[in-house]
Amino acid sequence: MSCCIVIAVMNVRLRIRDLREDNNISQQAVAKFLQCDQSLYSKYERGERELPLRYAVALAEYYKVNLDYLVGRTNQRALIPNK
Repeated sequence: MSCCIVIAVMNVRLRIRDLREDNNISQQAVAKFLQCDQSLYSKYERGERELPLRYAVALAEYYKVNLDYLVGRTNQRALIPNK
């Protein structure tokens, strides 16, 4: 795994955990939203599994944040306006 990919995985795992905790949401609730097992979602947060793009997009919409924020490309949350 290249250095950039490792950094990206680390940023995603930290951001998805922080967003979940900041919103007082359980891993089980997020896993249910993504339609996956809680144990699998936990692996995304721990960086043991790479978060699929479809889940990253879904989580960015769920938390109303910019996808670039979710993957650590920016520190600006840039809330997504309601559709």
